[in-house]
Amino acid sequence: MTNGEAYFLYHSIGQYPGKSADIAAAMAGFAKVWGASDDGQWGHALGARAAFIARWEALIGAAPRTLTTSENVTAALYSLVGSLPDRTLKGKKVLVSGDCFPSVHFLLDGLAPRLGFELVTVPLRQGATWAEDDDILAHWGADTGLALLTWVSSTSSHRSDIARLVAHGREFGTVMGVDITQAAGLLPFDVAEREVDFAISTSLKWMCGTPGAGILYVRPDLIAQCQPEFRGWFSQDNPFSWDFDKFAYAPDIRRFDNGTPGVVAALASLPAMMWHSRQDRPALLAHNRRLSARIIEGAEALGLGLVSPREADQRGGSVMLRLPDTRLAKTVLEAFRTAGVYADARGQVLRLSPGFMTTDAGTDHMLTVLAATLR
Repeated sequence: MTNGEAYFLYHSIGQYPGKSADIAAAMAGFAKVWGASDDGQWGHALGARAAFIARWEALIGAAPRTLTTSENVTAALYSLVGSLPDRTLKGKKVLVSGDCFPSVHFLLDGLAPRLGFELVTVPLRQGATWAEDDDILAHWGADTGLALLTWVSSTSSHRSDIARLVAHGREFGTVMGVDITQAAGLLPFDVAEREVDFAISTSLKWMCGTPGAGILYVRPDLIAQCQPEFRGWFSQDNPFSWDFDKFAYAPDIRRFDNGTPGVVAALASLPAMMWHSRQDRPALLAHNRRLSARIIEGAEALGLGLVSPREADQRGGSVMLRLPDTRLAKTVLEAFRTAGVYADARGQVLRLSPGFMTTDAGTDHMLTVLAATLR
């Protein structure tokens, strides 16, 4: 199969028609400007970064100057957690689910001793593949200072009921953030409508961007309470205020910037953001849902266990299947690659995410190769 017809890695990188040419053109344009012997470099680079930020603001309904760039989700979370007033975390609990992305758990576990909070990880039930919302609520009380919610799990594609969880947290005044990485760009998410305090994401996956183009959104009233410890000249309202004794945070999201911002990842991801903004998003989701249903049907015919929720309204864009111990995932992926099918696995769990370029023919081809490999 060619041209992305059997590409199922939208939970990882993501592709769209013309992506390679778009990135090449963006980088060639950057090289031309950056290598010119004039003074046009910063206007071009920072302008591209601003356009990238504007596209993300539009995507998730963020007000101007409430969203900035970050190298990745982990860095965005560190910037936020390290900026909160002592009273928010010290002596309190920080709540995460047992199916959160491991990198954010590693970060919080390392910060707990220094910031004085207890990290509470909601366990998965016996034999379960995702953390139940009911169990998250059961661990969430008045002593929970911060909750980091996983909108869609990367290991099961389970989708949490964010509205229900946020309503619960409001009763206790918990600072609530959402990792929207695994569904941003496929499922609609509006930060104002969901009333979350902060959100973190990458521009990979369904957004089809490049590594290094993460984002941090912070609610305006929370921004005013934050004093990021990782700060620099771009954290100020006027970056050219260089009096050592007169540092003052910018009044908006810019206080989460620090030194000279990296621009290349945002510039390289901007074409994907622009492409995405021109698409019929309900149609893209309907395409995913139709192919996902075909995968589930085919997997059941092969006797494979479904790791993801069966109901579409409880699932992100991926379908996870448990492979039998008699056929290693590595063997399946090698057969896939030989046949022009692209997916990945975590242990014996096969991860399949049909996206914008995946076709019916490509999906049927994948199932045929999978059936032959399992024989």
